[in-house]
Amino acid sequence: MSWNRFTAKDSAILLIDHQTGTMGWAKSLPFEELKRNVLMLAKTAKILNIPVVLTSSMEEYAQGPLLSELESILPDEFAKRVKRAGIVNAMDDEHFARAVNALGRKKLIIAGVTNDVCTVYPALSLVGDGYEVQVVADAGASPTQFADDISLRRMEKNGVTLTSTNQVIAELVGTWASPEGMQIVQEVVMPALQA
Repeated sequence: MSWNRFTAKDSAILLIDHQTGTMGWAKSLPFEELKRNVLMLAKTAKILNIPVVLTSSMEEYAQGPLLSELESILPDEFAKRVKRAGIVNAMDDEHFARAVNALGRKKLIIAGVTNDVCTVYPALSLVGDGYEVQVVADAGASPTQFADDISLRRMEKNGVTLTSTNQVIAELVGTWASPEGMQIVQEVVMPALQA
């Protein structure tokens, strides 16, 4: 079986519900590590010109607003974010599903704030719809380690490829010697390693 690499030219990134309140419920990873990884993905997408769809759920309630840094990094995508009214599976929201389908890309990289709720259902739905899906397991977390492990096992069993932030960034870059690769080392990877 040959390896089918995700590249900046054929992939898109879906960032689901990285909201200040909800992130506090995701205890299986430290808050700052979770936040750092999400922002690394956003910065990489910006540098490599990868399409991104942002979505949130019930921002005016306990879930809170999306991370303000996402607005700084991806201002257009932030302005166009899909605000869901509590629909658990983002793909069941017609506006989100339309935004994903409009990307025209069959390789999707997903990071959701909680792997056990926000990530698992859209990932399974998209695999069922014929998309190739990678879930960035450390750009999401769950209320408990047990819940996180179960959700990751469920996704992997159903055809989702699990990856990590550094791993997917390296895959998308392809070579650190390119101008974009060098920019990502300087602006994304090194600051994260030094934090």
